[in-house]
Amino acid sequence: MTKIAVVSTEDRIYGVNKSIELLGINPVKDKNVIFKPNFNTADPPPASSSIETIKQLIIKLKEMGAKSITLAERSGPANTAKVFEDKGVYPLAEELGFKIIDTSDLPKEQFVSKKPEGSHWKDGFFFAKIYDDAECIVETCCLKTHMYGGHFTLSLKNAVGIVAKKNMGELHSSKDQRKMIAEINSVYKPDLIVLDGITCFVDRGPMEGTCKDANVFIAGTDKIAIDAVGVAVGNDEVFVGAGENNRVVFGLVEEEVRGEVHVEQGERPAIVDNVVKNIRLYSIVLIIVSVVFIGVLIGIGFVWRIRHKNSLKNKEKTVVDKTNLQKSL
Repeated sequence: MTKIAVVSTEDRIYGVNKSIELLGINPVKDKNVIFKPNFNTADPPPASSSIETIKQLIIKLKEMGAKSITLAERSGPANTAKVFEDKGVYPLAEELGFKIIDTSDLPKEQFVSKKPEGSHWKDGFFFAKIYDDAECIVETCCLKTHMYGGHFTLSLKNAVGIVAKKNMGELHSSKDQRKMIAEINSVYKPDLIVLDGITCFVDRGPMEGTCKDANVFIAGTDKIAIDAVGVAVGNDEVFVGAGENNRVVFGLVEEEVRGEVHVEQGERPAIVDNVVKNIRLYSIVLIIVSVVFIGVLIGIGFVWRIRHKNSLKNKEKTVVDKTNLQKSL
């Protein structure tokens, strides 16, 4: 059984604190923590992690007894050092006393080759050694869609930033991109994941999209369960949000709730099935509309051809009539 904490709130500080409190665990005490944000660019949330969320997470981890904290990240396509600067990571590190590692600058010796059994990577991928050797891993991610093959980017997709940049060409050009993302996640397991869903993208992404207020924090230790809940919250047909009582999905009520998600091997949660059904319905409607549109275009073209032929015949008849009139004169 996997426990997932879901907190309905508009306050990031409260969301961080309450979601971790609801889990009732402390995986960071006396540990050297490697911290993974979502910094593919410096765009504002949900395109990248909120600096407010990161600050409160660092504070919370220190309160929980973390021995040390190191933020290790690689951006892409943006320059990582520039992203750190634009997001205000450097002054935050000085203020709170944590280390920063730009993994895009690491030499090849600081990566380990990984090739899971049955992998869809041609020759495997290079995984940052700092995460491979980590005593404790904490991640924070966003709630957003992804138009470049990932479909959505929550905690599972966040793992791509741990892989060497040289592997990105193969990943983003592959029809098996989602399977390859899953394979990255198979080589490590974070000890704590906190998803900031105060805002979310419901289309396009990951850098820009239609932004909506989801006002939710999701936390746990199981990436699949977190993403299943996150996809449901981010889907218009499933998210019921709002209301005077600040209620959210799954009957989770008021401002704080601890839910449980149980996923048996080989089955999908009902919430994911609902999302899939909606996607299939939209696809069918789109196909029908496309067929009708093409039919209308063909009909217009057919009518135009007939009118054009009749016009040519009328012109020929007019010429013949003029010729006959001249002869008769």
